Amino acid sequence: MTRLWKGFSSYTLIGIANTVIHWQLFFMFRTGFELNQALSNLLAFCVAASFSFYINALFTFDSPVSLGRYLLFMTCMGGLSLAVGWLGDHLRMPGIVTVLVFSLVSLVCGFLLSHCVVFRERGQ
Repeated sequence: MTRLWKGFSSYTLIGIANTVIHWQLFFMFRTGFELNQALSNLLAFCVAASFSFYINALFTFDSPVSLGRYLLFMTCMGGLSLAVGWLGDHLRMPGIVTVLVFSLVSLVCGFLLSHCVVFRERGQ
């Protein structure tokens, strides 16, 4: 259990950098390019998550980076980002609410997906 929390703290610190990247890009896509929240959230997620996937593989999970793991993570979490963005559009939520909700949900879901599936060591 201690190892799980150690990984979570590292994941959280990297997640802060990820969140800054994600939020800046979300608002750039949303206001600068006038895209809807679903597409803005997905595009921002893809850029920010590519950064954090690589850094987490190296520092949090000490695991080799592989295309298969990357695609699994991006597909699962990308679907979540699209769904939260769609919900934001559908409910006409302010963009700040959309990225805040996604950031909180993805912190927990992304860590569990990474820890239990994507970066799980063989034999666990």
